[in-house]
Amino acid sequence: FSPNIIYTGAAPNQNSLTLFRYLAANYGTRFYFVGSDYVYPRESNRIMRALINQSGGEVVGEMYVSLNARREEFFPIIRNIKAARPDVIFSTVVGEATTYLYQTFNDFGLNSSTMPIASLTTSEAEISAMGPDVGEGHITAAAYFQGAGGIKEGAFVRRYKKRYGESENTNMCVEAAYFQVHLLAKALEQVNTLDTDMLRPVILGSSIDAPQGVISINPASSHANVWSRVGRANACGQFSIVHQSQSQIDADPYLIGPYRAA
Repeated sequence: FSPNIIYTGAAPNQNSLTLFRYLAANYGTRFYFVGSDYVYPRESNRIMRALINQSGGEVVGEMYVSLNARREEFFPIIRNIKAARPDVIFSTVVGEATTYLYQTFNDFGLNSSTMPIASLTTSEAEISAMGPDVGEGHITAAAYFQGAGGIKEGAFVRRYKKRYGESENTNMCVEAAYFQVHLLAKALEQVNTLDTDMLRPVILGSSIDAPQGVISINPASSHANVWSRVGRANACGQFSIVHQSQSQIDADPYLIGPYRAA
């Protein structure tokens, strides 16, 4: 929680909570955790475990791999998952290792329709890297997926593809980077200076019509009030949206409000 950082990614109540509710309602509450070994996966798993425990569910396994994990490191993990038979695999694996996890899942003959990998970070970029046939049926919670919005989002995608190629897809990271720049530009127009103490109060509480929909910056935490969506990867390498909020959700980064998980 730094006063000089504006956080534009989803907070736990905007992605973890939404994802858990969708998974519990549609698949079950027996989870297996697989993550990269650093603070974000461990904290994400702590939050998810609290939600699971509150619902009477169970974490049937928890394994971590290094940030530069190779494909073979997932072999014993997938074997263990097959034996544990969870309802859902909750993945906080990041980077190139994401591709290896999903490919190994596919190689071992597991079925995404009955035991999906669910993630907060697997985007259209990772699906492209692993292959749409490998990614199909797996689930991600994010503020934005390509095709999620209306006229403004469509124009954003067209401009992106015109610049980078028709085969390139937008994703949650591209969209966040895009509206970050526009938030800053909007504030600079008002104060005409890069002085942090003058920019900060203008940005806090401001809003912008982003590709995901209208978002605002919560002055209480410097986190963005973003939308909440759950998508299922399809055969085209995109995400079919299976759940979305009606509007932006106020950020509760420490889950101390009505979304409290522990």
